[in-house]
Amino acid sequence: MSPPPVSDGQLIARVVVSDDRHAFSELVRRHQSSVRTTLRKLAGGNAALADDLAQEAFLLAYRNLKSFRQDARFSTWLYRIAYNVFLADARKMKELPMPEDMDVDALSPAGFAERNQPARQAALRIDLERAMSVLSDAERAAIVQCYHNDLSHEEAAEVLGCPVGTVKTHVLRAKQKMKARLGAWAREP
Repeated sequence: MSPPPVSDGQLIARVVVSDDRHAFSELVRRHQSSVRTTLRKLAGGNAALADDLAQEAFLLAYRNLKSFRQDARFSTWLYRIAYNVFLADARKMKELPMPEDMDVDALSPAGFAERNQPARQAALRIDLERAMSVLSDAERAAIVQCYHNDLSHEEAAEVLGCPVGTVKTHVLRAKQKMKARLGAWAREP
């Protein structure tokens, strides 16, 4: 029989008390996928940038783990750090636009038969990324936190450092913009 799994809180305590790097490695292993995916969505699909930002976020988390108060989930605290790293990087560099060299118009939703599911999925993914790219940074961040990371509006407000009402407004505006951009997909049979 295997021992019960160690909680994030126990791993954090081991890192803070005895600088247990194996415990921190386990925290990274548990959370790196969601942090990297969050950053990739914030960075408009730029995986290399997201990986660099994730590495920086985990370094900052390690250095500041003693300041984690454990009044929120560890993942929420990590998302906050990752978001701050993203914002700092965005201030330094202009966000790269999505590649325009793809003929996305040729991949319109109406152009696919049911037998071409992989192509339809690729077109939807491209259209979704394009729709996300027209959102403001704040709207995109709110959508990513609430829908991708499945955080409540209150948790997203904590991650983003803004009032709950602001998060709700950003989500509402983002949904309206995305609905308008993705309307062709809604009309499909």
